[in-house]
Amino acid sequence: MQRALSILEAVADTQPAGVGELARMLTLPKSTVQRHLWALSDAGWIRPVGEEYTRWVLTSRALLVGQRGSREGRLREVALEPMRALRDVTSETITLQVPASELDMVQIERVDSQMAVRTYTALGQVTPMAVTSGGLAYLAALDDHAVERALERPLPQLTARTVTDARATRERIATVRQRGYAVNIGQNRLGVCAVGAVIRGLDRQPIAGLGISIPEIRFDEARLPWWGDQLLATVKVIESHL
Repeated sequence: MQRALSILEAVADTQPAGVGELARMLTLPKSTVQRHLWALSDAGWIRPVGEEYTRWVLTSRALLVGQRGSREGRLREVALEPMRALRDVTSETITLQVPASELDMVQIERVDSQMAVRTYTALGQVTPMAVTSGGLAYLAALDDHAVERALERPLPQLTARTVTDARATRERIATVRQRGYAVNIGQNRLGVCAVGAVIRGLDRQPIAGLGISIPEIRFDEARLPWWGDQLLATVKVIESHL
């Protein structure tokens, strides 16, 4: 799915886009790009144009979804400067996620650490809510009925540290609700830790997850209260401007 999303984004950036051009841009085999292009076409997201050499453009369906995403665009616009400030204070990568479904989160913004060793997650990356700090914080902000719906789907064992047991996940959610932020130690990717908090809209309903992403070599549990305080202060700034 991530590869198809990358190809769709590349079409949006370069349309009308040819297969060879997309393959070079994404460093993928032409056959792989072609297969995903036709799948995206069958789903109604793109359409071919041209005669001798097929090129691709977005359809009105893709443009309509883009318009619906304007709320996310507003969130990104409001969050970007506070995220940069949080990056400067913590020296770590800052991430912003929103729900991709009732079960998953998608990363829509990232402010990279300037440290030589830093974490990286691609924009558009989709992950189960409970295996990222921002996603778990978002999940903890939902009512118990929504939490139970999310826990009906078995969690994938992404690393040896991934908590897949529903009862253990409920306990983690209770901890998040108590202290106000979530902690992820290598559950999504080995060597990557994170602290995350929920962002709420004007109606106080959860709309996004904000995270500090930290290489495990710099992760220190003694610093969790400080990271949590910095994160929650940034969330307040973002919410005040929504």
